[in-house]
Amino acid sequence: MENENRIAASRLIRVSPHEVENQLELSLRQAYESLDPKLRPPFSLEIPDPQEYLELNKAIAFGVLCEPDSCKTHIKHLHALVTDGYALFTSLLVGIVVELYVNLVDSAKIQLVWVTKEMVDVSSVGIEDLISLLLRRIGTGDYSDQNVWLCSELVGLFLEKWDCLLDDLPLVLTSVLYCFLRLLADHCRVLGVVKLDYVKRLEIRFCVKMFREQLDLCLKIGRDLVRLLQDLSHVSEFREIWNDLVSNHCSDIYKLRTSSRYFVLRITPEMETKLRFLLGNVKLGSHKRHQIWFLKKFLLGPEKEMLLIDIVRFICCGIHPTNEIIRSEIMPRWAVIGWLLELCRQNQYIERSVKLALFYDWLFFNESIDNIMNVEPAALLMVWSIPQYPHITHSLLEFLLHIVETYDIARRDIIVRGVTSVFREIERKGVIRSLDIFLANPALAPDLKKKLANLFSCHQEKVTVNLHQLSVPSKQTCLSLDSNLKECSTKI
Repeated sequence: MENENRIAASRLIRVSPHEVENQLELSLRQAYESLDPKLRPPFSLEIPDPQEYLELNKAIAFGVLCEPDSCKTHIKHLHALVTDGYALFTSLLVGIVVELYVNLVDSAKIQLVWVTKEMVDVSSVGIEDLISLLLRRIGTGDYSDQNVWLCSELVGLFLEKWDCLLDDLPLVLTSVLYCFLRLLADHCRVLGVVKLDYVKRLEIRFCVKMFREQLDLCLKIGRDLVRLLQDLSHVSEFREIWNDLVSNHCSDIYKLRTSSRYFVLRITPEMETKLRFLLGNVKLGSHKRHQIWFLKKFLLGPEKEMLLIDIVRFICCGIHPTNEIIRSEIMPRWAVIGWLLELCRQNQYIERSVKLALFYDWLFFNESIDNIMNVEPAALLMVWSIPQYPHITHSLLEFLLHIVETYDIARRDIIVRGVTSVFREIERKGVIRSLDIFLANPALAPDLKKKLANLFSCHQEKVTVNLHQLSVPSKQTCLSLDSNLKECSTKI
């Protein structure tokens, strides 16, 4: 009976009988119920104390989301009593997006977008976080009505509030551009989904507007802007933009490392939490069930494999374990990425894109501005695969050497310098003990070693090869990882 009453009482979220009551939803509902008389005009003119102010903000947030007919009245009330630049109210909305969004009733989701527009209008403190979290709720490879609706509503919001955002929060627009370029690459590959056509037109309109009117702002994204736009170079609206970027801006933009804050934008909060837990707490040997859970939760379904690109980029640039974790038995990043590569072997486009995401910072690496942790996973994956699975190392090295020659022919010297700098740095900083593991290892094909040696020799700062014996992973560790890959490589 208690569960039934709780389910009936909740107007904000869908609640199952077996679920534990959500404390955030409960606190919002209780604040609304206790303060209901004070939420109707005429409003009190007394200045609330801090606790009363907190409860009023909670009650108004609940009212805005659950009472569409009264939402304008609730917002007027908020405007009248606000004393902190809307920081508390916006933080409540952030919490709702993080904790409750998946279970919000449809009407509450509509109201959430509406109130976000209101907060943009008043430039509320914390609006950047709210916008970023809403963007993260647009699922990759998800063409359900709810997801297409959210995508449409948000891109419409940014077009509608363009001037306001440009004046007050210009860097928010770079986050929006990153998201919609990435989403467009997926949406343009999908044919026959009628409901996507309107959304694609809005996305293209926003992105083209950004490039035409705010190019300098776009370039602040850094080198990953080239990677994203490359996937859209076949779309007629972007062809001229792509040609201009390649002709006039690549040399400078390659030097600018993309901030990790962009990579988290295509990872849901739940996905981020699980990845951080896996790479920060789970030991080798007990990792299989966690990876299988992750696979079933996030990666099964048509087009879901597109997520692998974003996950690999996020792991490389957004999760940097401490030295304590690196020295422990915790599941290393390179092993998780090796597993993810196994999942996409049936799709050449995805496999190439995942490998590019893995190696992208190698191409433009500059030890004075780039973080060695961004390139470490690829290096260790190649090294640790050699004893038992040299074909993995061969495949990765072959891909790396291929993109050195083909990614940007006009700027090959920049890319050669970047890749050779990575090899020099991973040896100098002890990621590996010697480059001889690549250049003199009998497990690797002679022609591949020759190409790698030629790459080093063509750069004026030649990489010195130290002939030290390199410790390699134990057979037991390799077999454990291989067993895990086989068990988890369910076709997506």
